[in-house]
Amino acid sequence: MVHLRNFCMEDASTLYGQNRFQMSLDAIQDMISEWNTKTWNNRYFEMFAVTNGREIIGRLSLYEHSGSVVSIGPEIFAERRQQGHACQAMETAIAMAKAKGYQIAFQQVRTDNIASRKLHAKLGFETDGYVYKNQKGRDVLIFLKALA
Repeated sequence: MVHLRNFCMEDASTLYGQNRFQMSLDAIQDMISEWNTKTWNNRYFEMFAVTNGREIIGRLSLYEHSGSVVSIGPEIFAERRQQGHACQAMETAIAMAKAKGYQIAFQQVRTDNIASRKLHAKLGFETDGYVYKNQKGRDVLIFLKALA
């Protein structure tokens, strides 16, 4: 069973060990401090450690786009993927978003990320199938889910 919790400074070494974070340990600690302000661009933002027991197996973010729309962004570390952890973490995050009063969950998913596309469909997200370009110029699909 996975759980979500806020990151703490002791988690910096775990993140430092992930290839995705090519930052110094001090920079990762600064990033954790910033995450724990729970705001980004003057909007609600929260980054959670996805844990399985005491082990951090990924991270998940909640980001407010408007008073009624939130995005839920999971990332399970490569060695722990395909074990159902992202689905469990997303289900927990969806419940949290509902409890915070959000009505719609929104997510951009890269078209080449088949696992994420399947995950979102399994959780009841819908897409119109139209391919958009994100800010980085990558092809993405928009997935939406009514939370109310």
